[in-house]
Amino acid sequence: MADTELSHTDLPHSPGPAGGWGSLKGIAEIFGEASATPAALDTLRKLNKPKGVMCVSCAWPKPANYSAFEFCENGAKATLWEQTADRCTPEFWQDHAHSVTALRGWSDHDLEKTGRLTHPLRFNAATDRYEPVSWDEAFADIGAKLRGVERESAVFYASGHAGLEASYLYALLARAFGNNNLPQSSNMCHETTSVGLTKVIGSPVGTVVWDDLEKADAFFFFGQNPGSNSPRFLHPLKALKDRGGKIVTFNPVIEQGLVSFVDPQSPRAMLTGKETKISDHYLQVKAGGDVAAILGLCKCVVEADDAAQAAGKDAVIDHAFIAQHTKGFDAFIACCRTTNWDAIERESGLAQEALREAAGVYIAAERVIGVYGMGLTQHIHGSVNVGMLVNLLLLRGNIGRPGAGCCPVRGHSNVQGQRTVGIAEKAHLIPMDKLKALFGFDPPTKDGMNIVEAVEGLVAGKVKAFVCLGGNLLRAVPDQARMEAAWAAQDLTVMVSTKLNRSHLFPGKAAYILPCLGRMERDEQAGGPQTVTTEDSFSMINGSIGHRKPASEHLKSELAIVTGIAKAALDANPLLKWDEWTGDYARVRDLIEATYPHDFRDFNARMYTPGGFWRGNGAHERIWKNPEGRALFTTPGELNALGFKDAPGRYRLITLRSNDQFNTTIYGMSDRFRGIEGTRDVVLMNPDDIAKAGLADGQTVRLVSDADDGIDRKLGGLKLVGYKLPRGTIAGYYPECNVLVSLAHHDELSKTPASKSVPVRIEADSLD
Repeated sequence: MADTELSHTDLPHSPGPAGGWGSLKGIAEIFGEASATPAALDTLRKLNKPKGVMCVSCAWPKPANYSAFEFCENGAKATLWEQTADRCTPEFWQDHAHSVTALRGWSDHDLEKTGRLTHPLRFNAATDRYEPVSWDEAFADIGAKLRGVERESAVFYASGHAGLEASYLYALLARAFGNNNLPQSSNMCHETTSVGLTKVIGSPVGTVVWDDLEKADAFFFFGQNPGSNSPRFLHPLKALKDRGGKIVTFNPVIEQGLVSFVDPQSPRAMLTGKETKISDHYLQVKAGGDVAAILGLCKCVVEADDAAQAAGKDAVIDHAFIAQHTKGFDAFIACCRTTNWDAIERESGLAQEALREAAGVYIAAERVIGVYGMGLTQHIHGSVNVGMLVNLLLLRGNIGRPGAGCCPVRGHSNVQGQRTVGIAEKAHLIPMDKLKALFGFDPPTKDGMNIVEAVEGLVAGKVKAFVCLGGNLLRAVPDQARMEAAWAAQDLTVMVSTKLNRSHLFPGKAAYILPCLGRMERDEQAGGPQTVTTEDSFSMINGSIGHRKPASEHLKSELAIVTGIAKAALDANPLLKWDEWTGDYARVRDLIEATYPHDFRDFNARMYTPGGFWRGNGAHERIWKNPEGRALFTTPGELNALGFKDAPGRYRLITLRSNDQFNTTIYGMSDRFRGIEGTRDVVLMNPDDIAKAGLADGQTVRLVSDADDGIDRKLGGLKLVGYKLPRGTIAGYYPECNVLVSLAHHDELSKTPASKSVPVRIEADSLD
């Protein structure tokens, strides 16, 4: 039997199971670190429930039959971090040590630890500081600056946080301004899903709903870490194991949430420490080796089907489904048959025996859900990875029936919903005819810039103005050093933010920080208290009502900031009723319904449905909305997703998030699941690789980009930590390691940065 079974004692630092007392301790530590108000605990009670607050962390769905505590460790940390009692007031900037240049030496954690922003701010280059400015003055100057640049030189970025109402109006603002330059945070994570899935099944999003989780017999995980990134997912995983289901995981890194779990909502489990073993098989695939690994699984399925038919037994492959619903089967099966096991083992880093055992689980299960995260999408051939997972599911008809399907797990709370209501750079995705009919202008039909193209435009000096609806873009993108220099050369930078972050520290010639309400705070407008809505990973729409007192009387909602900029930047149009929409968000939801009537029928009436209302998904019903009208088998051109060759001294770097982190927000310096405490300046490496390189565990090293473009990219001062990883694969933290990622290193179809397989070299650091 292959050695694919793990317990937490197999890990280098034995951190113990996910959940349990460790989770509660982690929450308590961030409660103190965030200086959170006691009222934040009441907010936690209302999270992810009808007429409550939808969590600002990940986009994991909200069950209709919710529990008393419908939040996880990561969601609690995000809530406490936002509900801090600390304030970053205008007085902060009067301290002689708080110039913008000096603050560049602060950590990401310490910048956000200054607290909630309280006033709109404008950068003063003469003093190198931000100064308070009135909202009217800020809007007027931003509008004037936008009017002064060429229409295609302005970019409107969104982070994935703002609700559907603000997002719809933000997209409308950009198109009324004259372009489709609407990149979004999904460009850096799941755009590969949007492009890859649309190509093969006609849906840009996952195909499962909550009921499918409760009917599945097995989950197959690829490059997704629920323990840190979506801990509420651990409860459906435990439920599956309790009913006898199986879980198989493919991940270069051993992630504790996929090893074992103690349910913190079970008094018995908490008192006894009773663990649920999560993964029945855990296969540490090489970074970029998923194509070969999945092809190995498919090869086993084909061999089993051949043997069954030869013996006169029931077929293993669902041939009736394939004949009716798919295309490309014969070419893919030929690939499965002709690819030899030596190549599969070499490229995946996995033994044939281990893959055969995993395939046995797949074959034995009647209903299988394929789950994946950025470990699958962030490669040069990430779209091939997505297509390969679909191939595996199609072989046994595991898409479009109960208990089965494709389940990409989104990272930000409304990143999927923003795309749904129009924040998209691809013009063909938008019903421009409806926008013209509703608002009386001709929307632009030329595709806009995605993130990679926008950064390329910045570096080339073609982008002159950037408006950011949330986020910390300068920290999130590749090629950070080049980005920082280019960003500051713009005529205008506008950041809609709740807290100080690194993107504020490289201001353009005119630069504004516009502080907004958090989702947990009361949003009072002319029409009274307002509700915002979000869309989760299962295409469910939920209403969210803030109830906390705003951090400052000077804050505006994200929607009110969008309309304030719109009124200043655009010519008057009687059909663009910015003030009316600001006063009553229900009118914006009416516009969304009018623009997307199929997805948002009876929007206002249904937004408080327990668990959300489903906007539909054709692939879930086996309706394939691609040009072929069928689900497509795709044959890979090569057996890895790297897009580069291995070479002596070259390693495949994976960028990771810690247990005390959400995207670029760093809550603390503890990554208990990996045994890393007090620092993020580490690189994880297989002990045999450390010895072969002539290095030592604990030594200080630097990573050097091995991209062949002549640009010097280095990250030093990193402590080398021996870790159980595949040979040739190393790991370090995001966003710090972004300095090593070339802007040109991205998925071929979607241009998503390939941050899960970055070519680097390791050198002893001069600090040693």
